[in-house]
Amino acid sequence: MNKTTEAKIYSLLGLAMRAGKLVSGDDTTLTELKKGYVKLVIIADDASNNTQKLFKDKSSFRSVPYINFSTKLQLGLAIGKAPRAVLGIKDSGFANKLKDLMEEPKI
Repeated sequence: MNKTTEAKIYSLLGLAMRAGKLVSGDDTTLTELKKGYVKLVIIADDASNNTQKLFKDKSSFRSVPYINFSTKLQLGLAIGKAPRAVLGIKDSGFANKLKDLMEEPKI
């Protein structure tokens, strides 16, 4: 993934946060996921194995796509908060755009 695409993703995450379409942190994301509000789960590459397994399992069970991306620090910085291991996108528009950007062919 090139730097421009990465910058777009971080920018989009910040925008989703300001629009109130993003939840962050393990507990909040898990609660919203169980309620069926989350359209996309983003898991930090450096999240603990337990956290990664938990969210992959919960997302798969509820047919919600998940993507491993970036680091806890970078995800936190993108949304203006402390480091975050997990983010949940609650809006289909943001979720689809982020998926498109993250699935761009690696150059």
